[in-house]
Amino acid sequence: QVQLVESGGGLVQAGGSLRLSCAASKSIFSINVMGWYRQAPGKQRELVAAIASGGSRNYADSVKDRFTISRNITKNMVYLQMNSLKPEDTAVYYCNARVMGVDRRYDYWGQGTQVTVSS
Repeated sequence: QVQLVESGGGLVQAGGSLRLSCAASKSIFSINVMGWYRQAPGKQRELVAAIASGGSRNYADSVKDRFTISRNITKNMVYLQMNSLKPEDTAVYYCNARVMGVDRRYDYWGQGTQVTVSS
């Protein structure tokens, strides 16, 4: 089991920045992939950014060059730095931990944090 707690959401004007934080209850080095997802009203949850245990990162095309995922292994923290925010970035952002078991994968989710970008 992995508990995740997000923080850092809020209201920001277009062009502004926010940094989201995710605190994990166990060593993130033991977690195969840590990621940030978001879900806007009426839309499906989508991957925003992810970082694998080995350090490789991937981003949704819509946030490349604007968002950066990072981690602090000693603190079991994962961050999402969001710059040049746009109104279409408005959503609830969720932290995800994915653990690959022998025959299945396990996904753990935080409670989500609201990000609202005003135009």
